[in-house]
Amino acid sequence: MTQRRPTRREHPVRGAPGARVAAQAKINLFLRILARESSGYHQLETLFARIELADEVSVRVRENGRSLDVVGPAIPAAGLGPVESNLAWRAAVLYQEAAGWPGGFEIAIAKTIPVGGGLGGGSADAGAVLRALNALNPDPLPQHRLFALSSALGADVPFLAAESPLALAWGRGERMMAFPALPARDVALLIPPFGVATADAFRWLAEARPERETTPPQPRMLFPQQLTSWGGVERLVANDFEPVVGARHPVVASAHEALSRLGAAAARMTGSGSTVFGLFDASPNDADVAALADESGCAVVMTRTAERVVAVERGG
Repeated sequence: MTQRRPTRREHPVRGAPGARVAAQAKINLFLRILARESSGYHQLETLFARIELADEVSVRVRENGRSLDVVGPAIPAAGLGPVESNLAWRAAVLYQEAAGWPGGFEIAIAKTIPVGGGLGGGSADAGAVLRALNALNPDPLPQHRLFALSSALGADVPFLAAESPLALAWGRGERMMAFPALPARDVALLIPPFGVATADAFRWLAEARPERETTPPQPRMLFPQQLTSWGGVERLVANDFEPVVGARHPVVASAHEALSRLGAAAARMTGSGSTVFGLFDASPNDADVAALADESGCAVVMTRTAERVVAVERGG
């Protein structure tokens, strides 16, 4: 188990308020990459769903100083890089600057969500920090300001800082429409022994889409009833990144095929990879899960889609 302790650390204030949040991961039930803006950013269209797999995030308010501790089996051997690049740290700093509060903070994260797997672990931690700080703030920021802060941190963060377990998002993730949660569904996550950098996935996709294309992909016409049942959603499951990631990492295609053979109602890579999820009407038994791991060469994590966003727990 690995732990990071930035040097900017001071003793917490006795009795300082704190909060805990289950930072739930997400899967992209579908993900389409649309036109590239002049700024270099791509427009996207995606259906986000929270799942029960989660990091545990604790936030404590202090008079001064900042600290971040990260522990857990999901930390890669190479570490997590500079503290200033950590999304949870950046979220707390942005909140401080926007609210003029608190004077300092202490964040502790127990990581379970794999890093670089397309499950939104870093974004979930950032969203959890924003929610926790706003719950602790005597003068909380209005939701539109919290949404603006989350949008500045990445395309996944607005959804993972919101209170909906299911949402359609487009643009850069900053335009979002919440939908009622679908009934909880068993999910098998096949996690290869490597992550995929989002920048690499975008580069591979650009190479597969010649610049001479005169008609870039456009948003689809979607109807609300398509997103209010699993039957409707399953017909839309897709990921523009999967073919280009799978071409470079055959294990992604193997994972997809293994899930399909086991009877997944739908299977697809999530985000920019490398995790592949399968939706099941009933959870596979232990023998099938072990066979999945052997056949695909991936770690297998069984979880479920979430019917609610876990509330912030104050105190402690």
